[in-house]
Parts: sequence; structure tokens; C-alpha cells
Amino acid sequence: MLFLLDTTVLIDYLRDAPAASRVEELLDRGDVGCTTAINVEELARGLRVDEREAAGGLVRGLIIVPLEAREGWRAGSWRQSFASRGVTLSQADCMIAAAALTADATLVTGNPKDFPMAEIRVEHWTVGR
Repeated sequence: MLFLLDTTVLIDYLRDAPAASRVEELLDRGDVGCTTAINVEELARGLRVDEREAAGGLVRGLIIVPLEAREGWRAGSWRQSFASRGVTLSQADCMIAAAALTADATLVTGNPKDFPMAEIRVEHWTVGR
């Protein structure tokens, strides 16, 4: 099974916080971890100086799901649809969700409220200390 690791989960993994053991469990059972370039950017932006090397190793060990026109159209459609109901979704989260949908991956995140799209599978993982 494919799991798209959101930034909250990636940060937890690096900091050996709650989601770290769950990432290890999914890899131990043969599941595959992936993420997007957006998550890599968010991760890089929030790194502590001493985390850069470990973060590079983490990212190299994941599949990077591509973001193309199809994902852009899907993300834009979601943003438009939710906005018409008074709900503002971020561009980044919609692109991440669209990548998960295209890859048929379960999106794992500490912020499930950011991903209300009915078409995607979302697992809420407790993150932070």
C-alpha cells in the first residue's frame, strides 16, 4: 500500500516524535512511503540546522509523487468548490491531496481538517510532543 506522508508526519519522523514509530511500522510491513515536492519545500523551510542531513536521507528514501496539469486542475476544482461553500483551502494542501488521489495513496497527516476532500483517503496520525 502507498502512503503519502504530509509535512507534519515528516517532521515528526525527523524529531522522533509520535508519528515516527508509525512510519517505521508501515515500512516494516512492506508499505511504501511517498511525498510531494510541496512537502519537501515545507520540510526544508521548517528544518533546524542540525536536521538538514537527516532530512535529506529521509527524502531520498521516499517516492516523490509528480505534480502535473491533472493535479493542478483537480486542486483548482476543489478550491473553487469549497470556496463556493465558504471554506478556504490552501493551494499547497489541494495540490498534495490531488497527488495522493492520482497516486492512489492514503494521505497521512497530523492535520486532517486541511484535507476535507471526499475523494481521498486520509489517516489522522497524532503528531508533536
